[in-house]
Amino acid sequence: MYLVSLPADLSADDAPFRDAVRRALSLNLAPEKVSFSANGEPSLLGPLPEAKAAPLTVPPGFLELMRLAILHRAPDRYDLLYQVLWRLKHGEAGLLARASDPALSRLEGYAKAVRRDIHKTHAFVRFAETEDNMGRLHLAFFEPKYFTLRRSAPFFRDRFAGMRWRIETPIGTASWDRETLAFGPAVTAPSEAVPANDESGELWKTYYRTTFNPARLRIDAMTAEMPKHYWRNLPEAAQIQSMIREAGSREETMLESAPAPAPRFAERIAERRAFAEREQPALAGWDALRAAASACTRCPLHAGATQTVFGEGPKDAALMLVGEQPGDQEDLSGRPFVGPAGQLLDRALKDAGIARGEAYVTNAVKHFKYEPRGKRRIHKKPNAGEVSACRWWLDQEIAEVRPRLIVALGATAALSLFGRPVSVTQERGRIFDTEKGRVLLTVHPSYLLRLPPSEQAAEYQRFVADLAIAARAISGPVEVAA
Repeated sequence: MYLVSLPADLSADDAPFRDAVRRALSLNLAPEKVSFSANGEPSLLGPLPEAKAAPLTVPPGFLELMRLAILHRAPDRYDLLYQVLWRLKHGEAGLLARASDPALSRLEGYAKAVRRDIHKTHAFVRFAETEDNMGRLHLAFFEPKYFTLRRSAPFFRDRFAGMRWRIETPIGTASWDRETLAFGPAVTAPSEAVPANDESGELWKTYYRTTFNPARLRIDAMTAEMPKHYWRNLPEAAQIQSMIREAGSREETMLESAPAPAPRFAERIAERRAFAEREQPALAGWDALRAAASACTRCPLHAGATQTVFGEGPKDAALMLVGEQPGDQEDLSGRPFVGPAGQLLDRALKDAGIARGEAYVTNAVKHFKYEPRGKRRIHKKPNAGEVSACRWWLDQEIAEVRPRLIVALGATAALSLFGRPVSVTQERGRIFDTEKGRVLLTVHPSYLLRLPPSEQAAEYQRFVADLAIAARAISGPVEVAA
């Protein structure tokens, strides 16, 4: 019998396992004649003889099963995978469809557990805000049950692309610097840099407390959805035991309390409309303006958004860029143009000779409007009423910044600035005198992202050319359209 020693964690590269099984199959070694080990312990068994690893063709479904199962910690996972490969090679073509097969059933169980661990990682990682030598950093310590960090990390890269973060775990570290996803050594305990009770932790506690319904308490169901394995790294879990103890008395209090009558839907809409149409005096100073915007309820969009996304940039900027509305990543980070469209805008500004840090960047609508599809939030264009309700905030920003030129990025920004629909394709690249000041019209960068690859290069150059007009306009006189 031969022994194949493998690394405990093959999440980065499963090549050692694939090479070993190809050699074992080339030597025609039956499963009972070869054993795989990932514990590094000495053994009396001899190493696998050298042999040329012959090519091996397997059904597509096996590859994903293998890549998930090897992330488990079960000592027999490699032996089971080899058994299945041996049987596939020797004629059991329909094996993967045989759910009752013992070896396949155990592997499917391992894969299911790994998928669940990846899902729980996505759900239960809690970032705390701290500082390092590069500035603001969102740091988290998490303990996955299996070797799932590399499979989990791309979710956080895509979800939090606009912020720097690091996830430390006992199986490795994942970090994102807004450009590169990197992996590092394991961390056995939470870093001292992680605040014990930061603001985000308190928000999680408040959220969990307010959504906990004592009348619907089912401890088995709760621990199935939030397994105790993850509790020690969840700030909200510290209060679970006390909430369970108090559930009975809280339920009695709820039953004894008289229900408060809900306002009629039409009345709520009327209240919102009255607020949106009411004239408000200008607010003095940026702090007051931002504070008021953070609590804005001028239109219904505030109800589904994470937060108000206000503009950012120098308060005396010569150039103001106005987009449509925040996207998914902007809604989560609280900053405008940090997602894919923002990254494209940054590149185009640089190519046009404009430093983004010298421009004031904002949106015509300050809350994210979207349509939920499964776990995703799909952008939905604001309507004219929502643009109109939010115009007051944009007017305040223009009055404070007093830019020499405003760039309207797309039709929604043009509607807000011109007060009427404008054909972007016909009027782009032209500068107009408006009540808001001089306005240059061009496309929104997300328009370029939606184009077929064959058209993107040419349209990108047109976009850069439009921004170059803006660069010249803030440095000298240019022709203004009638």
